[in-house]
Amino acid sequence: MTISYTDTVGWNRKALDEIVANDGGRPVLFTNARIVTMDPLIGTVTGADILFVGSLIVGVGPAIVTAAVDDNAIVVDCAGTTVVPAVVDTVALVGGRGRRSEYVATLTPGNTADFLVVPDELGADVPSALATLMSHPEQVRALVAAGRPVLWAGTDAPGGPAVPETGIPAAPDLTGNPRLGVWIDREGFLHQELTADGRYDETRGGRPHAYQGRFWIDGDRIDYLDDLGFWAYGQFEGDELHHAGYVMKRS
Repeated sequence: MTISYTDTVGWNRKALDEIVANDGGRPVLFTNARIVTMDPLIGTVTGADILFVGSLIVGVGPAIVTAAVDDNAIVVDCAGTTVVPAVVDTVALVGGRGRRSEYVATLTPGNTADFLVVPDELGADVPSALATLMSHPEQVRALVAAGRPVLWAGTDAPGGPAVPETGIPAAPDLTGNPRLGVWIDREGFLHQELTADGRYDETRGGRPHAYQGRFWIDGDRIDYLDDLGFWAYGQFEGDELHHAGYVMKRS
């Protein structure tokens, strides 16, 4: 069966408006779908529901809809559709995960609500559903990322996230940033200086200027672009900076 673009127009529009207006407090329930969870324990369930609050999945399986009114959930009727993970663990697809706990990107309670909804005819399996997204996005019912619609009824969802610009950003002005200064690891081997012009300078084992380059801070993440051309990253955790196996504190 060929699915036409006109079949998607108006699909659950009222629910979309409610989701866009939701501040994350109301649960959202996609109901009556075939759900390919890619979780070895849960597997594929039919006539089932996926419930999420904010960005996290909190329930998967049949009959969750019975509590929808009690919980003031936003309900999306997904009859005739298949739901698959939007972020695919290709290693798991070919049997390369030895333990369930090693699986990533499954539609499992506790995981991020990243999923794709396509007509059953186009979602026989995960690769088929993803091929629909890549080649015929107009036939996609919904693409949800961290609980927020990205595509809906074949078009961009209102209020969707802004796509980051490609390319290396301009050097930031970090004057006054509290994370500037010299960071030193516990053994005193690595000294990393972060300066207000967006440059870093590393001393390793007493060897000055071992690595130098640019950096950008986004929340608790720091990205490095070394003058030699390679990229690296670090993570701020409280008063510590974790980078490439080193744990540093500011001197």
